[in-house]
Amino acid sequence: MLQTPQDSPDSGSGPPAPPLSLAEVEATARAAHAGQTDKAGRPYAEHLRAVAEGVRRRGGDDEQIAAAWLHDAVEDDALSERWLDGAPLSRRTKDIVLALTKRPGEPPEAYAARILATPGARLVKEADLAHNADPARLAVLDGATRARLTEKYARMRELLGRPDRA
Repeated sequence: MLQTPQDSPDSGSGPPAPPLSLAEVEATARAAHAGQTDKAGRPYAEHLRAVAEGVRRRGGDDEQIAAAWLHDAVEDDALSERWLDGAPLSRRTKDIVLALTKRPGEPPEAYAARILATPGARLVKEADLAHNADPARLAVLDGATRARLTEKYARMRELLGRPDRA
């Protein structure tokens, strides 16, 4: 897990840290996921970049783009929830990251409901699903995994009210 000065909650002494720039968020996400690969064996940072770019292409704002870079960090234990809580990020960015963090044993319906209830989260999840369901990414997986993931992503799009979008 990436260790940063923000690993401990702000004690309230001194002025708050200035918000992280998008470049700093990207660097933090890349460092946190360093050495991690996706199901196809590609560097995980490629997925994060693709999701951030997908958010940008869909008209997302800087808070959503920051959340895109960090969308898997807590779920993957790359960064702690404590780090996120103390990080110099907007409340909205933190809320989107938390909305996109799956909880152990959580039904897809509950996960989708949380995303839909969090302003700005659906757009980030749509970009995530689009990259996850990219035929070029899926093509390198074995048939059973490809079929399972294709069904999983289609179901989530349906739960988010976007069954026709990849």
